Formats: sequence, structure tokens, C-alpha cells
Amino acid sequence: MGILPTPFPVIGPLRSATGREAAVSTTIERVRDLALPILADLGLELYDLEYVGGVVRITIDRPGGVDLGAISSVTRMVSRELDHADPLPGEYTLEVSSPGLERVLRTPAHYEGALGTTVSVKTQPFVDGERRVQGVLEQVDDTGIVVAGRRLEYGDIDKARTVFEWGGEPKGGRPAKDQAAPQESTQGQPANGVST
Repeated sequence: MGILPTPFPVIGPLRSATGREAAVSTTIERVRDLALPILADLGLELYDLEYVGGVVRITIDRPGGVDLGAISSVTRMVSRELDHADPLPGEYTLEVSSPGLERVLRTPAHYEGALGTTVSVKTQPFVDGERRVQGVLEQVDDTGIVVAGRRLEYGDIDKARTVFEWGGEPKGGRPAKDQAAPQESTQGQPANGVST
């Protein structure tokens, strides 16, 4: 996945854009155009960009992950550019973060990046079948996805995210609640270690 030079497509029910939605789309494009060169200079990728309720959320990524220094640099540099170019109407709050372990999936590129991993999908209320589907993301194309054997068009999806699966055994300490502690005993000595 590289830096995305085109606008993020809308995932969700298809409808015509209202004047407000068109203004938000234009605002997102202007912010993206300001942010992309900064991210490229820092070796970062634009994972997602949202403008909702006066909050600009820029989600950044790079192979190996993003550290606090990168987030701080992007916040400072993008804030300066936004103040200079003034592409946003009124006041706004800038939030810069990494996608985290459980990443929101909103664009076809997001789904492509999650191919073969476990995802959780919530469908729109009008879609037949169970509203929540969790399983391996098996296929991604221009019109939708296949997860756990179920075909969903992008317009059928309300929300989706990757699912982080904890691996390995619990570290030392007490055993898990569903596991009994092993009983240590030597021949001729009670298990509780008390002899009479």
C-alpha cells in the first residue's frame, strides 16, 4: 500500500451527495492535498482521513508501524499547513494517530491490506441475514468482499474492522480461570505438602 493520491471512495449505501456532503468531500480533498507531501517527506502513508463534526482525523502508517515521534511531527507540520492555507471553514480539531491493532476498514485498499486476516463486519439494517459477520476475509474486488463465505457488496457494509487475535500461552503467574493448577506430589507425600 502506498500513498493514496485519489480521494477515498465512499463505502456505504449509495445515495446522492447533499450540499453538506459535497462540501465535506471538498474539504477532505484539500486537507489530503496538503498532508500528502508532508507524509511522503517523512516516509509515511495516509491510511485514512475523515472530517466529522469539526474534527480532522488523519490516520498514518508505515511498514513496521508508527511511533509517537512520527505522530508528533505530522501533527505539528500539518497543523502549520492548515493554519497557513486555511482550507477548513470555522474552527477545527486536528487528530493524528496510527491505525492501531484493530484497524477500521473503509476503502477497497483497506480491505485489500486485510486480505487473509480475521475481520468483523456489521451490515446495513436492510441486508438479509445476520448483521454481524466475523471470519477470514477471503476475497476483495472492486464491488465488495467475501468474508467467512458470505458475499457482501460495499454498500451492504455499515462498519468493518480487523480483529487482533492474541497468540501464545499466558505468561507466568496464575493459571487461566478455566485451567486447574497442576498438583505437585511426590510418592508417599500428600499433594498439599503437609505431612502428618
